[in-house]
Amino acid sequence: MSTETTSKLTVRRICIAFVPLVTLIGMIVLGVTVFGRDVGDGPSQISLVFATALAAVLAMSVGRVPWSVLEQGMTASISKAGVSIMILFLIGMLSGAWMIGGVVPTLICYGVKIMNPHLFLVCACIICAIVSLMTGTSWTTVATIGVALLGIGTALGVPLPWSAGAIISGAYFGDKLSPLSDTTILASSSTGTDLFVHIRYMLFTTIPSMTLTLIIFLVAGFFLVDASAVDVQGFVDGLSRTFHITPWTLLVPLATGVLIALRLPSLAVLFISALLGGISAALLQSDVLLSVVGEKVPSAVGYYKAIVTTFFSSTHVSTGSAVLDRLVSTRGMSGMLTTVWLIFCAVSFGGVMYAGGMLKTIAEVALACVRGLTGLVGATAVTGALMNVAAGDQYISILITADMFRDAYREKGLESRLLSRTIEDSSTVTSVLVPWNTCAMAQSASLGIATVAYLPFCFFNLISPFMSVIMAAIGWKIVRPPEAKP
Repeated sequence: MSTETTSKLTVRRICIAFVPLVTLIGMIVLGVTVFGRDVGDGPSQISLVFATALAAVLAMSVGRVPWSVLEQGMTASISKAGVSIMILFLIGMLSGAWMIGGVVPTLICYGVKIMNPHLFLVCACIICAIVSLMTGTSWTTVATIGVALLGIGTALGVPLPWSAGAIISGAYFGDKLSPLSDTTILASSSTGTDLFVHIRYMLFTTIPSMTLTLIIFLVAGFFLVDASAVDVQGFVDGLSRTFHITPWTLLVPLATGVLIALRLPSLAVLFISALLGGISAALLQSDVLLSVVGEKVPSAVGYYKAIVTTFFSSTHVSTGSAVLDRLVSTRGMSGMLTTVWLIFCAVSFGGVMYAGGMLKTIAEVALACVRGLTGLVGATAVTGALMNVAAGDQYISILITADMFRDAYREKGLESRLLSRTIEDSSTVTSVLVPWNTCAMAQSASLGIATVAYLPFCFFNLISPFMSVIMAAIGWKIVRPPEAKP
């Protein structure tokens, strides 16, 4: 085959791979421009459907990929998202139960009395980092303590996007370093790196990234919040008038911590925690619980109806303050349906892109641009981020990036831990920054904040990929295998 023919084939493959991706990004940007914050309520899903159709047409007509292969790719991708979807439903269930059960209001009341408004962002980031490090999951961290911290930040006068950025930054720091994290295990195993070697090596990029993040949040806290203008007592009084604020409600998050320490699966922890929240509502917040369904006289049927409604439907509690009313309102399991719709569309797009060989082509393009060690690490980081954009799933991103670059690192005599670290510095942490990625959808749904709103303030997630490249450029702790040394 001639060089010219090979070149044409390469250009054709590149076009097939990038046209659907560019189309999707263009349609998403147009959707944000036209629909604003409502882009996730339908326009993004339609954009993904159109991009999926375009990818399928190009794969079949130009790439000669049979429809059956593309269909299998979509089916496999959707099946992998099943657990994520169930987790989302349980997060909706838990958020309603913890709010009506008085868990979140109690945490808010105690939190605003303890926390200095200027130090809130730093404290929120550190707290989420510790919890996520212990649990191994950013999703559960954000859905539980993250929601409570968001309420505390609101009471202290901290802008919501900044609070969300601090919460997510901390949650992904812990998720990235925890030996219990599925992404940490996947990144190490897919590159053939010992788990604890992988974790120790990540410290050389993760600690500097987190240090810079905390410095930014510390400085920002003194400029963002006017402590004298914050009516903290008004928030506490409003919540105290409506809910029974008592330390007994804290038994629910304490029990959740015990379940996590026992290393129960996330699904089990979320489900049991939601049930405990429902019990707390029945025992400690009976008036608020019955008001959810308009009942005034306590009865077994009334309690059952109210608890079930809290689990599956939106709830609205009147506190006498419009701000507090918005804060304590919940969406239940049904509030996650729009996000689930978006997940189905996103993973279908990723499935077609994967089955059609387009994701592999995108990775090959990045690999072709490699020049030297810094270029290799940079190409790995870019590929990890691009795979999150193209596939809409961090697990696919991790696996494809590891598969594409494994031989390149080996040929250059570089240890596998450099590859696994770079994958975590890109694939894991940037997943939450892509609006149609399953991670971003989960965090956005939990916090009730659009991805595009919190994205600029997730400093840890934004800094990490660049830190990985910087460390490669200066050669700090870049160790070659003994057999590769001169």
